[in-house]
Amino acid sequence: MSAMSYLNRFYFEIKNFLSCEEGQDLVEYALVVALIAFGATSAMKALSGEIKTAFGAISSDLGSSL
Repeated sequence: MSAMSYLNRFYFEIKNFLSCEEGQDLVEYALVVALIAFGATSAMKALSGEIKTAFGAISSDLGSSL
């Protein structure tokens, strides 16, 4: 094979590689999952104080009732 045919083959292989979109969906799903996990973590941190207060109130009410 001549140098030109190797160069053409290399060019088309690179072109096919760059136009390949098979992994794009996986990356998008991973970003969505990361965003959901970040939101859930933030929400849990925000609610943890309120949950602790509620359980403290229940505990003191049960303690005084018994």
